[in-house]
Amino acid sequence: MCGICGELRFDGTRANAEAVGRMTARLAPRGPDHAGHWSAGPIAFGHRRLAIIDLSAASDQPMTDPDSGCTLVFNGVIYNYRELRAELTTLGHHFSTCGDTEVILKAYAAWGEGAVAHLDGMFAFALWDPRVGILLLARDRFGMKPLYLAQDGNRLRFASSLPALLAAGGVNKAIDPIALHHLFTLHAVVPAPRTILQGVRKLQPAHLLRVELDGTRTLSRYWHLYAGRRAPEPSEEEWITRTRHALQSALDSHLHAADVPVGVLLSGGLDSSLLVGMLAHHVPDLRTYSIGFEDLGDTPEKADEFIYSDLIARTFNTRHHKLSIPNSMVLERLPTTIARMTEPMFSHDVVAFDLLAEWVGHDVKAVLAGQGADEVFAGYFWYPQMQAERGLPLQRFARHYFDRDHAEWLRFIAPEYHVPDVTSELIEDAFDRSGADTFLDRVLRLDVTTLIVDDPVKRVDNLPMEHALELRVPFLDRTLVELAARMPPELRLREGGKYPLKAVARGLIPDAVIDRPKGYFPVPALKHVRGAFLGRMRDLLTSTACLNRGLYQRGYVDGLLDAPEAPEHFTRIQGSKLWHAALLEWWLQTHVDIAPA
Repeated sequence: MCGICGELRFDGTRANAEAVGRMTARLAPRGPDHAGHWSAGPIAFGHRRLAIIDLSAASDQPMTDPDSGCTLVFNGVIYNYRELRAELTTLGHHFSTCGDTEVILKAYAAWGEGAVAHLDGMFAFALWDPRVGILLLARDRFGMKPLYLAQDGNRLRFASSLPALLAAGGVNKAIDPIALHHLFTLHAVVPAPRTILQGVRKLQPAHLLRVELDGTRTLSRYWHLYAGRRAPEPSEEEWITRTRHALQSALDSHLHAADVPVGVLLSGGLDSSLLVGMLAHHVPDLRTYSIGFEDLGDTPEKADEFIYSDLIARTFNTRHHKLSIPNSMVLERLPTTIARMTEPMFSHDVVAFDLLAEWVGHDVKAVLAGQGADEVFAGYFWYPQMQAERGLPLQRFARHYFDRDHAEWLRFIAPEYHVPDVTSELIEDAFDRSGADTFLDRVLRLDVTTLIVDDPVKRVDNLPMEHALELRVPFLDRTLVELAARMPPELRLREGGKYPLKAVARGLIPDAVIDRPKGYFPVPALKHVRGAFLGRMRDLLTSTACLNRGLYQRGYVDGLLDAPEAPEHFTRIQGSKLWHAALLEWWLQTHVDIAPA
């Protein structure tokens, strides 16, 4: 787990070491254990290391292979690095470290650009091959590790965060209208390659980008997710057995690819509880962590799930830690959390992840979490609702997923930023791709390969890594995801969703956790628009910076600001939209307005 950055020049000049140094410094929270720099003519790399595997200095980066002369910077973890190392050794390759970074270099020496398909894990890397003068940039299958790009006619820069690219300077900071449409339609999801800024792009998950010295780019996809049935169809019992084995294998690889203790974030829901149940008998003194928030008092909503996380901790005798956060701390933390956001994120639980990561990071360097299970195994309530509806696929999806339709977006956004209904076009294109049998297969494939990348996956990398905490997600193990994608959707939807996981959990963890209603990470201080929170949003949306930026139509925004005086059922919807508008403005003022030109 680390932060990576670099620059490749196309104009025959030397790479800008000072700009790379500024990016490296901005990435320091992601890697407090070592800072490294390397340059050779037109290319320069920077690296910040969080030492998880092979804690010795031998695995510091940038790392150069003495045999090939190739140099690598790498962020993430390769879960099958031991198996690859053994295979590469039989092919005649020799290793001088015990880590996974060197395995990538030797894999490239053995298999060239095809090496990336051999890697199982979460990763983003940049590899310079001086023999042919090419830069290779790669990102894992589910986009768990970020890689941001900024290119003009003279150079390409890359970094693990968007703010790091801004710190280097020379980025076109104009708003991308198409990304703006995605942002406010898909709950802050801006699918790769776009970001909210025209001058910054993201490498797509499961892609390899080859960049030559003259700026020529070749983008290739090295993995596709097949979502359909294959004969002969396994029985239900076989599906459950395969799920158990695949999840256990994922847990083993995620746990063992570490030379430091690994804990578990225990929410009290099915997913994290199942991880604890499957690990507890194999990991003595397993560390678990739970967080909750203060109730508002005048709402019936419970702001923590300690009753369930405590039950799991007692059942498996874990070394359990829990933290209760007062609402005042949530509001105080908001500016800091937004300053840590690599891109705008609307989910209220970003503050929770920020506080949780800061607290857990004082105890361990790596944790497992249950993110991804709902998308992979159809756990959200809208999946059966979409399935039950009639109509065109886009209509069935949009009614339950879009934050606002195109007509409302046009009323909300200033005319100079208007574009056609590009988000509907994006979803239709995704549904039209081959390799998915049914409507729900298409929805779940889209969720796992595209939408999840820029919602839960992005925040569980971004916020924990700002506290040098590596968060691993076993439910996004490639083999497990490929298995689930071949299951009949009806099997995953049974019993309210995630039936295969519930079947695996039955008899292992308490039924009270398996059969409880699905919970969501509650942050009442942000969910209910009132008081100081409302005041801050009002200040942002009426600020000189916001008015001068001119993104929003003032009549629409004024209507949102008046909404908290309306009945509660109206306020909840309008309050979320108010938060969306204010959060983007807050992020822009924090990151973009102060960035160097």
